Amino acid sequence: MTATTAESSTASSRHPQRWLILGVICLAQLTVLLDNTVLSVAIPSLTRELDASTSDIQWMINAYSLVQSGLLLTAGSAADRYGRKKLLAAGLALFGVGSLAAGLAQSSAQLIAARAGMGVGGALLMTTTLAVVVQIFDDTERVKAIGLWATINSLGFAAGPLLGGFMLDHFWWGSIFLINIPVALLGLIAVVKLVPESKNPRGERPDLLGALLSTIGMAAVVYAIISGPEHGWTSSRVLVSAAVGALVLGAFALWELRVPYPMLDMHFFRNQRFIGAVAGAILVAFGLSGSLFLLTQHLQFVLGYEPLEAGLRTAPLAVTIVALNLAGVGAKLHAKMGTPVTIASGMSLLAAGLAAIALLGGDDYNGLLLGLIVMGAGIALAMPAMANAIMSAIPPEKAGVGAGINGTLAEFGNGLGVAVLGAVLNSRFAALVAVPAASFPAAMAAAGSAGERERIADAFSSGLETSQLVGAAAVFAGGVLAAALLRRAERADSVGKTAA
Repeated sequence: MTATTAESSTASSRHPQRWLILGVICLAQLTVLLDNTVLSVAIPSLTRELDASTSDIQWMINAYSLVQSGLLLTAGSAADRYGRKKLLAAGLALFGVGSLAAGLAQSSAQLIAARAGMGVGGALLMTTTLAVVVQIFDDTERVKAIGLWATINSLGFAAGPLLGGFMLDHFWWGSIFLINIPVALLGLIAVVKLVPESKNPRGERPDLLGALLSTIGMAAVVYAIISGPEHGWTSSRVLVSAAVGALVLGAFALWELRVPYPMLDMHFFRNQRFIGAVAGAILVAFGLSGSLFLLTQHLQFVLGYEPLEAGLRTAPLAVTIVALNLAGVGAKLHAKMGTPVTIASGMSLLAAGLAAIALLGGDDYNGLLLGLIVMGAGIALAMPAMANAIMSAIPPEKAGVGAGINGTLAEFGNGLGVAVLGAVLNSRFAALVAVPAASFPAAMAAAGSAGERERIADAFSSGLETSQLVGAAAVFAGGVLAAALLRRAERADSVGKTAA
């Protein structure tokens, strides 16, 4: 099973241990996803124990996501060329070593460097896990397998803060990193023993300049998105970073069109199936991350919950996604309705959930609960179908690059959702309340009377409602657009087959 297999036979046959391998892959994936959110609950401990400044804390969080995001396309391309099993094992090893260094760090600089190293391992894991899933499952089971793979995303998001809070209640802050080590070791052993090797049989030459340009461009764009909420979207830091990212990515696209062995074949973007899935993937991430960004503020500032209580009250979203994907509901409906209808239905449910939160959750958690459950149902339908559509539109020998594109789109949609919906909230709040404070807590602290505080709270609630409705409209429009493009692509494929 460790021998390299041809892409055609791997893609068309069922590996006898595919479900066990999927479990191994999901275990590896979970370690990366937990680390995306687990650090948020350790901020007070890090501030106290390492004497970390606000800037240090931001870099502890951002170093990981910045390095991981910048390397996704490069990691996927390397996996296609050198072997997905090799890169998956390397990712687990790097992630484990980085976790050990982070857990034993004695200063902020050491922890930031360790987090950056963990980001390299995370990029390798995020791309190779999905690529391996595509290789070992055939068309009849792939949607269900991708659904279970996507379930881990939701589970990791929900479990990160809860696991971090438990560890910090019983151990010191370094334990939140050291807990990754036994999981990484177990995953590494299982990968070596079980996962079959697969790679691009053409053995194309590495596109070193393309890798460099994509890494710099993506890192610059992600840095602009990360810096926007703190420094302002019109600040020189954000504008310069965004401009550099856009120019470098433009140069990357031009280079990829000319080089004989491109890392990313730009002709993928002529495929209507690919474009439809890309549009849908960005807007699902847009709606999910933007709404959760707003929802955590709603729960704490409007409904008055503590941070941990607020986190627990967002859990029904993840629970719904996990339950539906484990039951295989999305895969069954996808088989009956087809990709366009499944994606349109899922994104319509996601939009309806956002609208329910906006209209029914103003001062009552029951309205929020309904919206979260409906959102979870929509994501459970749409996300696996879109990931499958993206991967199906790319040749099997480019599965690593396809997984890198999928991860990059999720990062871009996440940042876009927070940026756009956060800007809508801020502009609506500023229009309703003429206060000099830059945030809701600051405005409440500066209020001189109970009546003024009530007026500020009402304005903030109105801003939240408006931004959630904007998100709902964008997600619904994206679902219609994605479904239309996918339907047109299917018709074109059908006409081509008939003519042939």
